[in-house]
Amino acid sequence: MRWGMLINLVKCAGCYGCVIKCKQEHFLPPDVMWGRLLMSEAEGQYPSVKKNTYPVLCNHCKEPVCVEVCPTGATLQREDGIVEVDSDKCMGCRYCLISCPYQVRTYMSSEDKEYFPGQGLTELEEAGKKLYPHQKGVVTKCNFCLERVDKGIKEGLKPGQDREATPACVNICPTKARYFGDLDDPDSEISVLIREKRAVPLHPEHGTEPCVYYVIG
Repeated sequence: MRWGMLINLVKCAGCYGCVIKCKQEHFLPPDVMWGRLLMSEAEGQYPSVKKNTYPVLCNHCKEPVCVEVCPTGATLQREDGIVEVDSDKCMGCRYCLISCPYQVRTYMSSEDKEYFPGQGLTELEEAGKKLYPHQKGVVTKCNFCLERVDKGIKEGLKPGQDREATPACVNICPTKARYFGDLDDPDSEISVLIREKRAVPLHPEHGTEPCVYYVIG
């Protein structure tokens, strides 16, 4: 079993729903985003102007270089392919952040920032500190909502099909541009779509074998 994600760029509306939902799901501070949306410069002339959107997140590579360079073993790869960071082991050296070919890791600053500077923490921010506490001075990143995946599997649910066991960004996408599932199962929805749509990963030349695929046309 190896969990992966498919993002259909043809369907993506660039609404930032995945970015905001990720921040909400994990109570991320103001300057931290596990998922981002990159946009190209405008092409064409009015009224036929187009911008290309590129949602990016941790690729949970099959051969993750971040795991190799971590001196404390804080970045590790689970048997199901999910790459996670053990904050208790991370010493904040940022070797993984520098070595990641996709630049999708963030250093969690020791500074306690507010969404509304000078006005104190909101009720949601206060709740987040209790429900999803983040350690300071460590590196953090997308974890494929492993809490949802693990809890769902224990309850007999299937990630990618049952919402309670599926990453939040997949659930929230209004155009259904995101899919999640087992890449090792040739009959899974995501595996079938990768073949049919000829989906490709980002920068395969890096040799990390990313587990996030994109439909580009």
